[in-house]
Amino acid sequence: MRVFTGIDLGSTTTKAIVMTEADEILGRGITNSRSNYDVACALARAEAFTTARFALLRHRIRTDPVLAPRAEELVPEIERRFRLEQHERQLESLREACLASAAASPDLHGALEEVFGGMQEMNEAHFESMEIVRARSAFFRDLASSQYLRVAETVARGSRRAFDRLMGVFDKSILMVEIAPPDLSFESHIRAVVRRACGESELGPRSGRSAGPGARGLPITDEEAAVLRAAVEEAAGTLLEEESSVGTGYGRARLPFPKESIRSEILCHGLGAHYFFPRTSTVLDIGGQDTKAIQVDPDGIVTGFQMNDRCAAGCGRYLGYIADEMNLGLHELGPLAQKSCSPSRIASTCTVFAGAELRDKLSLGEKREDILAGLHRGIILRAMSLLARSGGVRDEFTFTGGVARNPAALDALRALVEETFGPRTLNVSADSIYTGAVGAALFARRAASALGTEAAC
Repeated sequence: MRVFTGIDLGSTTTKAIVMTEADEILGRGITNSRSNYDVACALARAEAFTTARFALLRHRIRTDPVLAPRAEELVPEIERRFRLEQHERQLESLREACLASAAASPDLHGALEEVFGGMQEMNEAHFESMEIVRARSAFFRDLASSQYLRVAETVARGSRRAFDRLMGVFDKSILMVEIAPPDLSFESHIRAVVRRACGESELGPRSGRSAGPGARGLPITDEEAAVLRAAVEEAAGTLLEEESSVGTGYGRARLPFPKESIRSEILCHGLGAHYFFPRTSTVLDIGGQDTKAIQVDPDGIVTGFQMNDRCAAGCGRYLGYIADEMNLGLHELGPLAQKSCSPSRIASTCTVFAGAELRDKLSLGEKREDILAGLHRGIILRAMSLLARSGGVRDEFTFTGGVARNPAALDALRALVEETFGPRTLNVSADSIYTGAVGAALFARRAASALGTEAAC
């Protein structure tokens, strides 16, 4: 199967898309961007190919007469077990790195083993079901940091010095794991996952032995187990031939791609928005470091645009600072802001002074939800200025980028657009964060098609 990949290396996250010749999205991958852009690119791409193979497996199970009646049970359960397997492999890699970092401090080894034992126990609840995994989706570093911190506080038993030493080991080790991550590919782990799901172990078939939380065998017949193993072999063995790749994003200049395989974020977001919503005329992308207001024609070709040109004020990175200051997850900001009855007036959305401005308002007795509602409105007001300069908001209007997932930002945008430009159809895709990568994959497919046409001539 010929496939085409698009990679969007953003300032906060790196996204990858695997697309078929029929312009169907087969796989998606996302990871947190890091100082080593080559690693971020490789991880996002590997995850996209993993989800692509899961798509092949899902199709095989749903179309097989033996497995189809149980598809809605089997597919999420196998994926849950696979994600648990990936996490435990990373956790073991982190444990080894921590022990190596503490080689000169053997008195810490017992405490570290206790910490990782506690983290292992926490996996049972986190990976209880795929619905919970998706709802609590986080990159390994985020999940491991949260787990390690909570267990280390208990293991240190009130000793600040012991806690600081344990956290020092973690901070050093997590960087080592990020730079040289373990193999997490579909092909390397899916067979072991399915073997255990079918009630088998390394000691023999159908033994009923488990290996870790959630690894108990499924209630599955011998016939179903045989067909499932065959489906897995087919998904793992299907050749996914990467015909062409295109990169884009904030860090596109650092992508390991030739110059001719790099496209601007503006072009990719315009084309990606058109892919999801063919009637799109105006696109707003709010990413980690910049905001883009884009006008496109009926074919998704950019006809005009405006970008913020000074700083990251009013972008995703600003919301990240606010979340840190409030000790909240980034995903919690929007829902909390939606509870506001009296939004605060925010003078600026300067990322540098975000913490100081927030603390001042809290000290004056303003509620957190009112401050957050005002901050979200301030972010959208900056975006509205760009939209006005780019040519206004035409119907249909598409919101892309990571901030499009924030419900308070979406509410503020909908209200301000209608107030300023009148009623408009506002589109937001569940895959909004992948819009740039989708556009890049489309450019990759078109470039390959153009080369094929030239060769035929």
